[in-house]
Amino acid sequence: MKKRILILFSLTIIGFYFSCTDDLDTKPITELTLEELLASDPNAVEGLVSRLYASYALTGPSGPGSSDIVSPDAGEGAFLRAIINLQDFTADAMKNRWGDDGLDQLTTTSAWDRNNKFFRLFYDRAYYTIPQCNNFLQALEIADFPNEENIVAETRFLRALAYYNIIDVFGKGVLATEENFGQSEPLPEASRQELFNYVETELLAIEPVISETSNYGRANKYVVDMLLAKLYINAEVYTGTARWDDAATYINKIINEGPYSLDNNFIRMFSSDNDMSPEIIFPLIAESVTSQSYGNTTYIVNGSLSADTMPLAQFGATQGWTGHRSSKGWYGLFGDNIAELQASNDVRASLFWTDGHNYEMNDYREWTDGFPVTKFRNTASDGSGGAVDFSATDFPFYRLADAYLMYAELALRGAAGTSMGDALDYVNAVRSRSGASTITSGDLTLDFIIDERARELNLEGHRRSDLIRFGMFTGGSYIWPWKGGSASGSSIPDSYRLFPIPATALQANPNLTQNPNY
Repeated sequence: MKKRILILFSLTIIGFYFSCTDDLDTKPITELTLEELLASDPNAVEGLVSRLYASYALTGPSGPGSSDIVSPDAGEGAFLRAIINLQDFTADAMKNRWGDDGLDQLTTTSAWDRNNKFFRLFYDRAYYTIPQCNNFLQALEIADFPNEENIVAETRFLRALAYYNIIDVFGKGVLATEENFGQSEPLPEASRQELFNYVETELLAIEPVISETSNYGRANKYVVDMLLAKLYINAEVYTGTARWDDAATYINKIINEGPYSLDNNFIRMFSSDNDMSPEIIFPLIAESVTSQSYGNTTYIVNGSLSADTMPLAQFGATQGWTGHRSSKGWYGLFGDNIAELQASNDVRASLFWTDGHNYEMNDYREWTDGFPVTKFRNTASDGSGGAVDFSATDFPFYRLADAYLMYAELALRGAAGTSMGDALDYVNAVRSRSGASTITSGDLTLDFIIDERARELNLEGHRRSDLIRFGMFTGGSYIWPWKGGSASGSSIPDSYRLFPIPATALQANPNLTQNPNY
């Protein structure tokens, strides 16, 4: 099934492709229109909707060197690569040593400006995906095809997911839908509240009609529930109004009605056989032959390895890019020194490569300062599998452990429909699975939850948003190595809760305004 979907992901429908020219003008260049294609072959809809999913998993339709958006390095334009860059490198846990073309700004959480190409690439990826969905929805209105209601719901979900990330990262943008697709005049700026309301409305409309089950890698009711829960748990950040009760409603649906269970093998969720995991709610698919990309988990696996200090083949890789290491902002949660880290019974503590590396990250550019993370690997969970150039490990975008920890956080925040007893059970289930000791009700605090989210979910693209929601990202109350550009860390302004709107977006649409203090 995984290979079948990936073959669809890599399909380029003959005579049909998209060309992105600015932040909104993503118009189809066709020899055969979508309407004509669907009229002649209604079954083509499956290949086309899979191509929409591919916007989150791949960089382009023609292999790892192709790119849907303008990028000097195709791999840099991938959605997942942007999530890791903007969510994990900017926060306390992960640092990158390359420093090229704006990576220093991210990994030191300092000197952010509108010309940083990584802000542009994330913006362009979102506003490439959104018009694709708009064009597809417009064409679907005049075609008859199998499973029509569900295909429309999936497409609307993918569009909502792109908008959700605009809300989280930039705080505002423009609202492009199938209703104004192709409009020649620049669209007006949409505020964070307006985009929030739109995404909420879309997801609430989708949730009752989308299928409860789906093929692996496709959205279903519980994937929509997870995005709704993410939207609501961050609502106070996004709109100024807390929506804890609403977040709990959808987390409860996932936990109580969904078919998911904790994987008793933590390592499997980050290995090449993770398509067999019962815990993953929504993956971004990777495959080493039919769906190669430098921007999916290849970026995480290869970027975290180096032939200088690590055995590449042990992790199923042929290349080590000598780039990513964690700081004590992560491994410090397992022990105050290497000996304590190595003595831990928590399997998550064992996923750091300490040989030849220093506990302190005195220089983020120095590879041996800090510990590389071996959480993601190209081998199967039993260690089998040969070394390959590209990762075959899917990215667990949403998984049940995250939902359990969200439930516990919501219970601590007093959300209706939650109990502290269930919260404690869920947290201890997550910890016991990894061999960590259980906790008591007295231990269960918001401070504990933000640390447990770091232990459980690091390098999964949540950390910046989590720290902002807990009031720990900006200011000086919580300091991590290299925050604000200094080795010991320093305070950063509240304006850093948002990234600057890219200069190219401002130039393309005069209705857009820059975020404060950039």
